[in-house]
Parts: sequence; C-alpha cells; structure tokens
Amino acid sequence: MSVRFLSSTALLLAVTAPVSAAEIPLGPGAGPPAETAERIPLAEAVRRAVARNPTVAVALDEISRADALVQQARAGWMPTLFGNGSYTRLEDNRPAKGPVALEANQLMGNLTVTVPIVAATSWAADHRARDQRRIADLSASDTRRLVAQSTANAYLAVLAQHRQIRVTEAALANARAHAEYAHTRLVGGVGRSIDDVRAQQDVETVAVQLQTGFTGLVRAREALGVLVGGDGPVDSIDDVDLGQMPALGDALEDAKARRPDIDVQRDRVVAAQHARKDVRAYYAPYLAAVGQPFLQKGTVIEPTFGWQAELLLTLPFYDGGARTGLADEREAMLAEARTNLEGALRQAQSEVRVAFEAMLHADQALLSARAEAQLAHKAYDLATVAYTAGATTELEVIDAARSARDAETDASQAEDVSRRARLDLLVASGRFP
Repeated sequence: MSVRFLSSTALLLAVTAPVSAAEIPLGPGAGPPAETAERIPLAEAVRRAVARNPTVAVALDEISRADALVQQARAGWMPTLFGNGSYTRLEDNRPAKGPVALEANQLMGNLTVTVPIVAATSWAADHRARDQRRIADLSASDTRRLVAQSTANAYLAVLAQHRQIRVTEAALANARAHAEYAHTRLVGGVGRSIDDVRAQQDVETVAVQLQTGFTGLVRAREALGVLVGGDGPVDSIDDVDLGQMPALGDALEDAKARRPDIDVQRDRVVAAQHARKDVRAYYAPYLAAVGQPFLQKGTVIEPTFGWQAELLLTLPFYDGGARTGLADEREAMLAEARTNLEGALRQAQSEVRVAFEAMLHADQALLSARAEAQLAHKAYDLATVAYTAGATTELEVIDAARSARDAETDASQAEDVSRRARLDLLVASGRFP
C-alpha cells in the first residue's frame, strides 16, 4: 500500500508557486473563473485609473469651470463695446404743417465703448478667481491621489485572493490524497468506514472554500476593472513591489511637503489672506472712460452723425456697513482656513505615525504567521505518519489538516495586511502615487 500524502515541504512549495486557473483542481460544481481578465501591473492600473476614472474626470471639469470663472472675473476690468438701435413711428410729422421738427419715422443707432481706468473691485475679483483656479488644480491632484489609493487597494485585494486560492487548492489536493489513502485502507480491510467518510467530508469542506475563493476573485477583478475604467474585469500580476519604505522622520516631513490635500489647505489660507486684503478695493473710486458715436434720422434737434465722450468717476462714501461686514466675514474665513490647515497637518502626521507603527507590527505578525504555518504543516506530517503507523486516528489527521489550512490562511492574510500597511505609509507620506 503506497501513501500519497503531500509532505510539508511539497505543500509549502505548492502554495507559494504561481498557479494558473487551468491548473486549479476542480471539485464537484463550477470551476475557476474564466481567464478573460486582462493582467496588468500595479503601475499600469494606477495610470489607467487616474486617466479614466469618472471622479478624476469631474475634478478636471472643475478646473475647466475655474478657468471660465477667471475669464468672467477678468471681463470686469476689460473694455466693453455695446451697440444700440431703435426705430420710432409717430402718427405723422410734427408739426404736420410748417417746418418739421420730428419726422414720423425716426431711426437711431449708437455704439458705447467703456474703458475702465480704475477698477479696483474688478481687479480683486480677478485675483480671487485665480486663487480658486489654483485650489481647483490642487484638489484635482488630491482626487488623483485618492483614486490611486483606492485602485492600489483593489489591486492588492485581487492579489490576496489569488494567494488564498493557491492556499486552498493546495489544501484540496492534500485532502484528496488523504481521502484516497483512507479509502484504499478501507478497501484493503485495514481501515474504517468512519475514517473514509470523514476524509471525504474534509474534501468537500475544502472544495466549498475553493468555490468561495473563486467568487471573491471574480468580485475583486470586477471592482478593479471599474476603478481603472475598463470594460471588463482586470487581473493582477503575480506580485507587487512597493519599493523602499521611508524612515519615520522622512515620512513626517514628506507628509507636510508632498501631500496634495495639505497643499489645498495651504493654498486656501493664501486665498483667504488675499481676500481679506482685497476688502480695501471696495473703498477705492471707480473711474471709466465712455465714448459713444451715434447715427440718427428723423429729428432736426440732433445732427445725423455725432459722438460724445465722458469720464465717469464713482466715489463710494457710504454703503450702509456692507464693507465692514465683508471685512469681518473674510477675517473669519481666514481664521477658518488656518484652523483647517492646522487640523489637516495634525491628521497627516497622525496617519504617518499610525501607518508606520502598523507596518512594523504587520511585518512582525507576518513572520509569526509564516512560522505558525511551518509548524502546522510539520504537525500535519507527524499526524500523518502516526496515522499510517496505526498509532492515531483519522480525527487527529483531519484536525491537523484544518489547523494547517487555517495557518496558511493566516499567513496569506498577514501578507496582505503587510502590503496594505506599506501602501498606507506611502500614501500618508505623499509618496504614492
């Protein structure tokens, strides 16, 4: 009678080696997901998401809107040209007899050119619109960062699901080998029916877990495909390298200097400072030159052709307290912007510290989880040897097999947590994407 159990070393190699969907052992029911998903690296997934994701597209539309508002604000201190025309019909010439002062048909047309010379409020509005344009640009960069983070998390989810499937398929192969051995013992007259049934039950239990893993992979692929703006599911490659992690001090400094959400808050403070200073523009006079050439027919009071020009000076003496209220409002806005910046900086620093500590603990947990998996497989090997020698029962073997599967699952999850902790640190420090 030959024993066909997988050794601990062979099982670990099977778990860590990349396995294609075609190689996944199929149990009763559905097989693995069809290999229709495009496999791309993480950098390409992030690039596509930033280029195609609707959230980023909306942020870019906001930049276009800010450009339009800048153009509208600039129009306040640019020259304007308007044309006017009218036609008047009287019941008859006036007077009807004698010299005509007004004809029954009167035509009039003119052009009005206004050139602002001193337009402080319009200049201030243009300045504020440009500040908002810069904020919209930085906000779009922050949106790209958030989309890239979500895409990377989705990518790691696909990667983790592949890892879990490899763990489960290796466990299923081992459970099948054990079930075959138990059945062979039963047929040979040295085994028990209960051992055969328990071994088959363990096979079906692992098969259920494998199908659950396939379902999770389908969902993870579809979620990644949506984020990258694809027309179908998107798959990951076998592994991901997030690069060298920064030291805590460097990460804290990078968070202040490189994160676009901090830049947004910082620029809002600058914009609020400009808005507060621009209140004095409402105390400035307004001076404009107005020119008006005209053409008219039907009256002898005015010439047929003519023009007029004037300088229009407006002095704001009293406005009922509107400027004082505006100054108080903008002072409050400045204080609010400064408070938001301080809060954002504290939050960013906290996120870096948490991510750094989480990375250290995740790495330690990963080492322990891998050691746990090795010990669990060793215990399974020992239980198998004892069972074949008749020194123990089927229950000990199945219990050891389940413990080994659980330990491998823990190691897979610990590996995923470690990757995500590194990603969180890069995002918190402004180094990703």
